[in-house]
Formats: sequence, structure tokens, C-alpha cells
Amino acid sequence: MKNFVNLKAPDGHVFSAYLAEPKGPPRGGLIIAMEMYGVNAYLRNVCDTYAAEGYLALAPAFFDRHERDLTLPYDEFGSQRGKKLSAIVDHNKTMVDVETAVEKLSNSGKVALIGFCFGGTVAWLAACRCKLDGAIAYYGSNMCDYSNELPECPVLCHVGDLDTAVPPNAVSAFQAKHFDVHWNIYPGAQHGFDNETRPARYHAGATKLARSRSLTFLKEIVG
Repeated sequence: MKNFVNLKAPDGHVFSAYLAEPKGPPRGGLIIAMEMYGVNAYLRNVCDTYAAEGYLALAPAFFDRHERDLTLPYDEFGSQRGKKLSAIVDHNKTMVDVETAVEKLSNSGKVALIGFCFGGTVAWLAACRCKLDGAIAYYGSNMCDYSNELPECPVLCHVGDLDTAVPPNAVSAFQAKHFDVHWNIYPGAQHGFDNETRPARYHAGATKLARSRSLTFLKEIVG
């Protein structure tokens, strides 16, 4: 079953989220944190993919605090708008929405979070500030800016060596502070390599390997 649901945060904020349910009893819960382009067809497909693997997958619309149900095109307008919204987001409130999503999934068992781009930063911050069993960050655009925070759960990271938003020097500096956070670095892969709707960035080999590693990680820590 796949549909949008509304969630209500403790501060009264109501936001939407795409929910994809597995066919049988869930292995656990999985929050899918969006790129800066919103809960679009790509992100819904990610949810569906993990639901097919047995996880109850939920993708919150984290920009609903600014504009309800916003999705942006993969063009110059969408990029600039997404960057502006990402810059003004109050991540303290984002974490409230993450905790609300965790509560929604709590009956499914253990809960982890996978985030992409903007959502990769959310994944790292949630690993440090929220009650999660694990987090996976795909090329978290600003996560290296928060390297002084400490994770409270296992964290796995994926990034391409051609990523200009998360460049190799930033990754190296982050790794020097967090030996317990494992980074997988993919040769020839750019920022956004997992997104097959963007042919100029998509890297099939990196996507397949990162997905396999993510599933292994989830089976070990979630179920």
C-alpha cells in the first residue's frame, strides 16, 4: 500500500509524508529524507524500493514548514529555490519532524533513516540528536559543517569522489574527527549519483553497490 499521510508534530505543525508499506510484516521502519527537491517521483520510488525489501518506508515533506507539498524541477530554478530553502531551514524543527516520523514507525520495530543531499545532512543530524537505531547519509550537502556533533547510533555514508558539494577534503576532515563513521567513496560518481531520473549525474554501478551496502547495514541494525 502506498499513499500520502498527514503527521502532527508536538508543536502543532502538520506535514505530509509518503508512506510505502511492505506486503508482509515489516522488518522495521525506515525514514527516507528528501533531497532539496522535495518528496518527488524519485524519492517515492526509493520508498517503494525499500518497502519491497520489507521495510515500512516513510518520506516526510520537511519543507512543509515553509511551503506545503512543494516539489521542485531538476533545473536552474529548482536548484536555486532548493538551496534557498535549505539555507533557511531550522534544523531544530526538522528534528522535531524526524522524531514525529520515528513515532509513526515505532510499532514496526527498530527505525533507521536514509537521507539524500539535503536529507543526507538530516540523516547525520538525526543520528546525533534523535532516537534512531541507525542512519545512512548519501552525499549530505552540509553534513560536514556539523562535524562537531556526536552520533548516538551507527552511521554509514556514501559519496562520489567527483562530488563538489561534499568534496574529498571535507570528507577527509570529517573522517579525522569520526573514526567510527564509515564512508564509502565511489570513483567517478558525482553528487546525486543515486538518482536515475538525472542521467547526467546517475551512476549505475555506484547506485547498485551503495544500495547493496545499505541493505546489508539495515539488516544488521534494524532487521
